[in-house]
Amino acid sequence: MNFDTLIDIQREAERRGWATRWTSVDALRGQVKEGIIILQSLMREERDDAIKAFRCLILFAHADESGAGGIATVDISPERFRSLERIDCDPDTREAFARIFSLASGGIVMVSKK
Repeated sequence: MNFDTLIDIQREAERRGWATRWTSVDALRGQVKEGIIILQSLMREERDDAIKAFRCLILFAHADESGAGGIATVDISPERFRSLERIDCDPDTREAFARIFSLASGGIVMVSKK
């Protein structure tokens, strides 16, 4: 997914009044560096036997100059979710991405080798 798509997702979340988003597009721009963003679905919200939103984890480069990455959650409409290009087309790739997001959401520490 690219940065412009994340901006569109943010604007849609603002219009829908969803809480799992940045406070504004400017706040998003202040934290997320333009470039490739990787998204993984985490859970879905269902009401009346219909999916209302997908809560997703996004992995991105932080906008500051530290070179660090960031991970955050964002809600996405089912229509938008279905429109995104999948890069996890096989089970091994899906498992690798799940492991990456699991590690990232737990925090990553730079380790000095001994």
